[in-house]
This record gives sequence, C-alpha cells and structure tokens, in this order.
Amino acid sequence: MSPVKQTMTDIIARQPDESTYDEILRELAYARMVQRGLSDPDAGHTLTNSEVRDRIEAWQK
Repeated sequence: MSPVKQTMTDIIARQPDESTYDEILRELAYARMVQRGLSDPDAGHTLTNSEVRDRIEAWQK
C-alpha cells in the first residue's frame, strides 16, 4: 500500500465507530494541512518576521 493510502487508512481507523462522513473528511483534511505546513520550510515557503510584520501593517491600512 502506498504511504498516502496507509496514512489515510490509519487516520480513518482511529476515528470512533459513530463518526460521520463529514467528521472523517475533516480529520483527513486537517492531517493534510498539517503535513503541508510541515513541508513548507523544505519547499522554501516561509516568511521572515519582517515580511510578516510588513504584511500585517499593510492589512491594517
């Protein structure tokens, strides 16, 4: 089984038996978002503190 399918199978198996379809999808989406966030630095998708500060200041205008 591919690593992706194994991860999804593990997440689904950990859900309570009474879980709804939407709850399981939410858990799968959450796991994907966490995985993507953890891989961002390796892909160069980061901001410096200064860049974040500049963006926040631009939003407040």
